[in-house]
Amino acid sequence: MSSLVSTSHLQLAAFALGTVGWILCTVSMGIVEWRVWHVDNTTIISSGIAWVGIWKVCFISYLHVSPGYEEQFCHKLSGYDSFIPHEIYAAQGLLLIAMCMGLLGLSATVFALRNVYMGITHKTLITRFFLVGGFFYILAGLCVLIPVSWNFYSVTHNQSIAFPPSYYMPSSPAAQEAGAAIPIGIVAVILLLLSGTFSLSYRFPVTANTIMKS
Repeated sequence: MSSLVSTSHLQLAAFALGTVGWILCTVSMGIVEWRVWHVDNTTIISSGIAWVGIWKVCFISYLHVSPGYEEQFCHKLSGYDSFIPHEIYAAQGLLLIAMCMGLLGLSATVFALRNVYMGITHKTLITRFFLVGGFFYILAGLCVLIPVSWNFYSVTHNQSIAFPPSYYMPSSPAAQEAGAAIPIGIVAVILLLLSGTFSLSYRFPVTANTIMKS
């Protein structure tokens, strides 16, 4: 058992990194700060800053509230809205897929580590579940990488979004910058890809009393 455990340290690290990466993936999907828009007209967007996420658009306004108070107005973005750019629409789907793939990767890794630390020397079972976990980690990382890099490209090129009048948003910002969701997503990608690499690198020890069942 000691030789079996000693060869799975990287896979234990993969589980830890994958857990953090999966959490960061979930956080980046949930927060609204994907793009930070700076607008010139502060009549409605009082702070001059609006946040464009993949699920909603928010801004601070002092309009229709008591003096000295502020209110955050948010409009939800639906996959059925025709004005949503392709990179946001892709992010909605791919990040949901990444969450599911990451969860499957964590489940497979937990099962394999359980067998390792319980001394169940079943080579085929342990190896396959580490490989499956690594595959899901890498797939999850790629599903996060695509929308993060695509949206970052849109930010750096100051691309516009044709919001309808009911959103009280200009079609083009005076300037925009990447919000917190993008660097969080980048860290998630790195951790998930590392987790996948570590899981796929597993080699069953030849000295263990191996059960060769398939």
